[in-house]
Amino acid sequence: MSLNGVMMQYFEWYVPEDGTFWTKAAKEARKLADVGITAVWLPPAFKCQSGIHDVGYGVYDIYDLGEFDQKGTIRTKYGTKEEYLAAIRAFQDAGIHVYTDIVLNHMMGADATEEVTVVEDDPNNRLKQVSGEHAIEAWTVFTFPGRNNKYSDFKWNHVYFDGVDWDQRAKKSAIYNFRGNSWETDVDHTKTNYDYLMGADLNFSNQTVINHLIEWGQWYYDTCHMDGFRIDAAKHISYTFYKNWLWDMRMNNKKNFFAVGEYWSGDLDDLRRYMSATQGCMCLFDVPLHLNFYKACNQAGYFDMAHLLDSTLVQDNPTKAVTFVENHDTQPGQALQTVVKDWFKPLAYGVILLRPQGYPCVFYGDYYGNNDHNLPCQKKVIDIMCKVRKEKVYGYQHDYFDHFDIIGWTLEGDLEHPGSGVAVILSDGPGGVKTMYIGISHIGQTFYDCLGNSSVDVVIDNTGSGKFPVNGGSISVWVEKK
Repeated sequence: MSLNGVMMQYFEWYVPEDGTFWTKAAKEARKLADVGITAVWLPPAFKCQSGIHDVGYGVYDIYDLGEFDQKGTIRTKYGTKEEYLAAIRAFQDAGIHVYTDIVLNHMMGADATEEVTVVEDDPNNRLKQVSGEHAIEAWTVFTFPGRNNKYSDFKWNHVYFDGVDWDQRAKKSAIYNFRGNSWETDVDHTKTNYDYLMGADLNFSNQTVINHLIEWGQWYYDTCHMDGFRIDAAKHISYTFYKNWLWDMRMNNKKNFFAVGEYWSGDLDDLRRYMSATQGCMCLFDVPLHLNFYKACNQAGYFDMAHLLDSTLVQDNPTKAVTFVENHDTQPGQALQTVVKDWFKPLAYGVILLRPQGYPCVFYGDYYGNNDHNLPCQKKVIDIMCKVRKEKVYGYQHDYFDHFDIIGWTLEGDLEHPGSGVAVILSDGPGGVKTMYIGISHIGQTFYDCLGNSSVDVVIDNTGSGKFPVNGGSISVWVEKK
């Protein structure tokens, strides 16, 4: 029997730095599987420049998963290598796939500096030089003395990078492009060229770098046996690199690794161009949908809900869309803060979890909450919706995106999933009633709102339709009453 998948981003920015995260995650695996979570995206497990204080994106050593005494610690923020591997096994033993977060755009926290010849580029036009050639002192020497050549003896220097943003000699911050190592051209065109993001930027025109990352990818899989990857900063990395890297990983291991890229753009055309350039080698997060949720929740009922899915990836290419409501970058206090308001989150989760289109990703911060950082717990609602997705969201679909405030859809169910079929109705404004067809197989059946937001029952009439109510600023999920 086929079941609908649900991914969970299993971390948020502010999880405690006490090193217990991997151990606690392992203990949650069975519970999440029972709820209907079929995959987890785990945070970057690498040793970072700020040791235990780093969420995982300030990568120092991709071969150190919490094993070596580097950057003042053996463990990472989340725990030790052994605990990381145990957590992966626990999830997989529970039937949950594991996607690991890989961060290959940049490196930070170098072991030493070296003199490098550069030109300074305009921060807002990276192809415009604003200085002549001159020497700076760049943090680009990575020797990993704490690891002492275990797993790899590769050492990094400026030859393998194409730029930095700090001159240690002058104590000056700027965009410095290394002479002889031009910015990649097959990247996002924000700022005319968005190759550079942070730290020491990897040079993906260097075949030695590419070969090393292929070798590392194989080591990482042999060590962790993950089921797929979340790819950080995709818009800043040569589009050719990941197309080829994923092909090598899949072919060498005879495994169809899942992959989803973080290409942060609200413009659907940008996502289309990336998927075309990379020949559909990965899914992408549906940023336009998230931004539609953000707009809708901030317009006090004046957002046209009939257009909630317009210009989104899930509408345009549902098999390549990973849909989400919130993530670690959009949550309060973070770089891309676009927080979906609490009242709207059940509506948004209804859209991603209770429709078959797209691959929904539940956010750890929404699921467990974090009162210190304004993330109320949505676990009760998400658990119900995941159960409904697992058991009910099947069959022919009927959409009713035909009203400024109130929208809905139904799925008729199918024979493969006994008792399946569901009606969903939501409103960002005043409540109301919508007549929706759910199928003649449900004639005479009684449906109830499993979220408990409406207390009435709905009986399906002899045409296969029902009059489904919804409260203002709310969502109701109607399933058969046993």
